[in-house]
Amino acid sequence: MSGRPLRLKDLTPVRFTRLDPSLSRVSLITRQDRYVCAVTRDVLGNAVPCAVLRPSGAVVTLECVEKLIRKDMLDPVSGAKLRDSDIIVLQRGGTGFAGSGVELKAKESRPVMQV
Repeated sequence: MSGRPLRLKDLTPVRFTRLDPSLSRVSLITRQDRYVCAVTRDVLGNAVPCAVLRPSGAVVTLECVEKLIRKDMLDPVSGAKLRDSDIIVLQRGGTGFAGSGVELKAKESRPVMQV
């Protein structure tokens, strides 16, 4: 959210860990619980704050980051050293409704119906 133009080298691959690796992509659509934390195997959902570890691209819960990862500052998936900038907090999405979680105000008001 810096306002700078996005470059290809700024992008990080993100790897979600499936709850059940034997399921196909089609069967994942009908399930409520699809993905888990790469370290603790806790179920990921819209209500669970998550982060991406830049060296491995693994998605973990913020609880895992605070309790386990920040102590040693090592990526538990790849074993690489971490800096604070390597932990990318994911912004949770809305419900699909365009104005969810956002306070919307009209810039201009004008009459809708004229008699």
